[in-house]
Amino acid sequence: MDIRELQAYAYFFMTILLVVALYGYILHLYRSEKKGEKDYEKYGKIALDDEVDSTPIESNPKSKSEK
Repeated sequence: MDIRELQAYAYFFMTILLVVALYGYILHLYRSEKKGEKDYEKYGKIALDDEVDSTPIESNPKSKSEK
C-alpha cells in the first residue's frame, strides 16, 4: 500500500464523516426548532435587520440582574 492509496482511503472516509456530521447538524437544528427550543429563523434575520435601534433577538437574563 503506497501513500497515494492511503490518501485516497483517508479522503473517502473523511468525506463520509463530514457528510454524516452535516446531516446530523441539520437534523439537530430541525428537531430543536420543531420542539420550540430555538427559532433559528430569527437569527437568520439579523443580517437584514442590522440597525442600532433594532430590538434584540433574545433578552439577556444576566443584564437584567445587573441593573
